[in-house]
Formats: sequence, structure tokens, C-alpha cells
Amino acid sequence: MENKLKAKYHKVREMDTLKEMLDSSARLYSERPAFLVKKEKGGEYFRITYAQVKNDVDALGTKLISMGLADSKIAVIGENCYEWIASYFAVLNGTGVVVPLDKELTRDEIYNLLKQAGCRAVFYTQRFEEYFKDFDIEFKIKIKVYGDRTDLSEPLKTSAEGGAVPGETLLWEDLVAAGEKLVAEGNRDFVDAKIDPHEMKTILFTSGTTEAAKGVMLSHYNIASCIVDTCKIASITPEDRTLSILPIHHTFESTLGVSLVLYRGASIAFFEGLKYINKNLAEAQATVLVGVPLIFESVYEKIWKQAEKSGKAGTLRKAIKLNRTLKSMGIDAGRKLFKSVHEKFGGKLRLMITGAAGIDPNVLRGFEDLGFHMLQGYGLTECSPLVSGTPDFCNPYAKAGSVGPAVDRGEIRIIDKDESGIGEIIYRGPNVMLGYYNMPEKTAEVLKDGWFHTGDLGFLDKEGWLYITGRKKNVIVTKTGKNIYPEEVEYYINRNKYIQESLVHGLFDEESDDTQVSAQIRPNYEAIYEEFGDSFGEEEVQSLIKKVIAEINEKLPIYKRVRNIAVRKDEFIKTTTSKIQRHKNI
Repeated sequence: MENKLKAKYHKVREMDTLKEMLDSSARLYSERPAFLVKKEKGGEYFRITYAQVKNDVDALGTKLISMGLADSKIAVIGENCYEWIASYFAVLNGTGVVVPLDKELTRDEIYNLLKQAGCRAVFYTQRFEEYFKDFDIEFKIKIKVYGDRTDLSEPLKTSAEGGAVPGETLLWEDLVAAGEKLVAEGNRDFVDAKIDPHEMKTILFTSGTTEAAKGVMLSHYNIASCIVDTCKIASITPEDRTLSILPIHHTFESTLGVSLVLYRGASIAFFEGLKYINKNLAEAQATVLVGVPLIFESVYEKIWKQAEKSGKAGTLRKAIKLNRTLKSMGIDAGRKLFKSVHEKFGGKLRLMITGAAGIDPNVLRGFEDLGFHMLQGYGLTECSPLVSGTPDFCNPYAKAGSVGPAVDRGEIRIIDKDESGIGEIIYRGPNVMLGYYNMPEKTAEVLKDGWFHTGDLGFLDKEGWLYITGRKKNVIVTKTGKNIYPEEVEYYINRNKYIQESLVHGLFDEESDDTQVSAQIRPNYEAIYEEFGDSFGEEEVQSLIKKVIAEINEKLPIYKRVRNIAVRKDEFIKTTTSKIQRHKNI
């Protein structure tokens, strides 16, 4: 089976560094659009070519080195935008070590991470101006979200002061303009900088769901190998356009949503917020969307809700049945049969890629039924991130619950298996991190003989496809030694229309002298009020939820049944990729 898959891999160009990637893409796709940006919020998209990206990155990197920042650690924080990406590559591809930071962190958390990494400079969007006004860091560089130059023949709009005085707030445009002059005068410090593919060049702080952040050290080769192996199983072409919606500091977005797209000569548009996704997809004529399950599951739910409201749900079901029959004969009529659905996404969307958490298999199959192609992957920041993924040349229907086989140069093993074959997932490959920054003991806990111990639980089928069942740290162990995976119970709970989301955990019960399954439930108030009316009180909501859990319990083995229920109105505390942070909610 493995050889059969490899025979179908897409052709790729090999590379060892992201500098090599960006330089070669600038040569191959020079005048093609790399980015689609807006001059103002709500405006039209304008193109930034690969030639301009190369120009801006080289100029900025040259200026940073001239400021004495060679080999320094430099942070980037802010909303998804072109200047964020250009700054990222200007640091990574020849200046120093880039430290992407989560824009949802508190002021104190940001300060702590800057100090922990030893950053000498920080790029930030206007939103963070107050944060850095009085913060003691050598260089503060402000970047824009809107209004970038989109034609290299246009001079940059620079401030009267210009310069790069330590301690003062500097403007991105000023540094790029100054760098352009240096390059024009023959300065090749950045352009000719040699990159060691295996040296630490980025520190990514994890937003772990179970504990405090750790600085993951990655090299160029870690990230480059991940991009190349991903492109062997997912075909992105220069004609493709993506819409960047995930947090840009996260390795899922920065590696697979941005760097991979640039490697393939495609283009990236930046969205303006979650409520504008459909509008931006249409404006950018996006063909590919990379997102987390929560986004896709919400969109899928809205499609059916609208069909029910308009009285077309029956027609939709019949059309889906017809499309399945046609597919069995090798004919995919999804785009024609569900034209109105596709038009809501701009009419061009062909591929959805989901990761960061498991998606409901019924949602994946549902999008396939509607004529979209959906791939899912499994990854971790420590693996740059991809460990496994569903190839686009395989039928996703049969294995909708799987996150696919290991990437080409990777290897997956399952250790410490229980009687059902479930055990801890360990992985090795060229994309595995160098270690945790200044944390040798933490590194030794997870890196053993070249294998990264993920802390996730799962199993492999006969064809080597991986299935995730949960986190090792989350497993509830009863007095009789039974293992209960909270994620499995949550899956059954979250499928109910009256429940928005849930968190299952163990709670020790003194009376029974055993650990019992407990659940925090966040009701789907919109669905409840729509069915029972706005006057439906909180006590009635709680009674409804208890009834729902009782019905779910009937379908579960006795030892897995939920014994304690807590209904909560407020949102769970989550990571920026919408995963519930268990340690902060229990």
C-alpha cells in the first residue's frame, strides 16, 4: 500500500531552506501575484508580485543587518497581513532568529516571552502600539495591516524622520526604503547570507492545551522538508488562491497556509474577520481554504440550517443521493448540482484543508457530497507541523475518521498499546524540532532516540492510516483499570443539536471511591431558543441537557457514562486555533 501511494505522489522541487524557496519562487513566478492585499478595510484586492516580495524582503533584511541585528532574535506580532510575512522572511532568511508571537496573549505574557527568547527587536501592528510604548526593547518597528505598496515602480511613503534610532518607534516603510538604497549601492550582506539548513532559525511558543508555553526550536530544513512532503500529497498550483484566516503566528498557518503556497507559486489573500469569510472568498476568487474544524463544522451546519428554513432540505438530500450514485460511476457532478452552495463561497473553492484538531467525519463526508474536496492532517508545532495527512488522490470517504498515513519521510509508531490496540503516537522525520528553547529536561522528556513522543493516543490500520483517539494526559482511568478517552465521549455529546461544545474529564467520587466521568456542557442556546422560544428558562435548559445526556449514556458502555453534569453559559478558554484548554477550564 505504501509503495502504491508513493507512486502517486505529486512532483515537487527539492529545497533545504526557505531562503532557497523564496528566491526560486521569485525567479519562477516573478510577475505572478504572491499576495492580494487591500489599501483599506472593505476595499478591493490589489496584487503584490513575487518580484516585489523578493525586493521587500531583501531590502528589509539588508537594513536590519546594517542596524547591528545580525544573529539577533526578533519577534513579530499582529494581525494577518503582508508586512507581517515580509518581516518574518526578512529575519528568517539571513538576519537572525524569528520569534512569531500569538496576538491573543496578554500584555504580560507578551513581555515574558520576549524576555524568555531574548529578543532585541519586535515588529508589531498598530493594535499593539500601547503595549510597546514604554517597553524596554532596543528596536520597535511598526507595521501596517492595510495600505501596502502594490507596484514596485511606486516610491515608498516614508516619514520625514526616517532613520533607525534605538529606543524610538520605527516605521516598516522607512526601513525598507533605506534597505533598497543599501542594496542599490551594492550591499549584499543579506542577499548573499549563507543559511545553515540545520541551525535554529525560529522559536515558536506553543499554546498548549495542557500546560504553559514552551519555545519550539525549528530549523529551515525542518520547515522546508515539511512543505515538500506535504506538496507530494496535496496539489497546489500557481493558479490557486488561498484566503489566510488562521492565526499567522501558528505553524499550521505560517508553514502550510503561507510558505507552502509561496513555494508552489500560488497567491494568498488576507481576510478581514470571521464574519467576512464568504465575502472575502468571493472577492479573492479563492480556490483553497485552510482552516480548523470549528470553522468548517459551523459553515456546514449553516448550510443545512438554511436548507431547512427555506424548505429545500428534502431536495438537497435527494441531490446528494444522486451525486453519490454518479460518483460510484466515476462522475462527480457536485459543482453543478450544488451550484448555489458553491456560489456562497465565491464559486471557485475546490479544496478545504483542515487540521489542529479532529473534524467530525460526517462533516468531511458532507462537504465531499456537496462537491468540495476536503483533506485533513495531523500535526504538532514540534513537527513543523505535519505528521500525517490524507492524500488528495485517495478516496476520503472510506477513511473519513483518519488523519492519513505518515508524510513521505516520516515514520509513525504506536507504543504502550492497550487491549484495543490504542497507544501513544511517536514520530520521527526530518521535520521534528531541534528541542525546546533553554529547556533540556523538557526536551529529553519528548525526544528519545530520534523519536518525538507526541502525548497523543491513537492507532494505525492495516494500511498504515492513523486514527487519533485523544491525549495521553487526558485519559480517565477507573479503579478497575478501564481507560476512558474524553475526546470519544465528547464526540457523541457534541453531535447533539442542543449542545454547542463540551469538556469531559475525570472527577474522583469519595462515595464510590472511584473516578467518574464528568462533563461541562455549553448549550447551543441559538438552537434551543429557535425551537422552544426565547422564554425557555435556564432551569428548563438544564433539564433539557440532562435529558440529552441521559439519552447519550444509553448508547455508551456503563463505565463510559457521564455521571456529573455542569452546564455553563460562558465560553471555554481556548487556544487561538479554537482548541479548549483543559487545564484552564477544569
